[in-house]
Amino acid sequence: MSIFLPGQKRQFNFLLKNYTEKPSTILVVGSSSEQLAILLSTKFKAPVDLIVEDYESLLNSKLVLRGEETITVRMMNFDATDFANEHFDLIYAQASISLTNRNKIVKELKRILKPGGYLSIGEIVSLKKEYPAFIRDLFDSSNLLPLFVDEIEKYYLERKFSVAAKTSLSDTLKDFYLESAQQLRIAEPGLSDKEKSYYKKVVNKISHDSNVYLKLGGDKFIGLETLLLMKGDL
Repeated sequence: MSIFLPGQKRQFNFLLKNYTEKPSTILVVGSSSEQLAILLSTKFKAPVDLIVEDYESLLNSKLVLRGEETITVRMMNFDATDFANEHFDLIYAQASISLTNRNKIVKELKRILKPGGYLSIGEIVSLKKEYPAFIRDLFDSSNLLPLFVDEIEKYYLERKFSVAAKTSLSDTLKDFYLESAQQLRIAEPGLSDKEKSYYKKVVNKISHDSNVYLKLGGDKFIGLETLLLMKGDL
């Protein structure tokens, strides 16, 4: 099963290697995470909630998950969900919370996570504290505010999480951007003029981001870190 996100299936495999609990309540955060929701529900034999932030992602998720009775998809702000306090045993977010409002998102995820519950995250990070304008433009266009790679663990420790495991998945980004560019080349000729107009912004962004990473040296500045965090002390 292919995962079309930064980190691909490696974050899921990392979770399975380091997580030994049996969650009864699972939340997945972020668009394009439908296959992850299916994998988690199947692996742990538990219902999964999936939240996305916009209507187009909601429609796409409902289409992909049609017939999946154990998965519920809803549109919610990641920093202000409708879930009760201390509701989830496991929250999974892959390249979906490295945003300008990360502080509020993390505070909200901590609120709805049970004491002793786990948060599996894949964070887009900056590999250098200083980066050129074209990298800043890429971050800004995606509403990203990446943490510096050497400070990410400290960030979560300060918010009273324990780090159960951590690894770099930066080596997956080249394949992700190559696949992005390839999928774009395959899909674009089949789009109608109306669809091309509708998806123009998305198409241009995919093309631009792939070009920045693969041809302009973005790999020197953009990375991906995965952490398995527990709410409270290990």
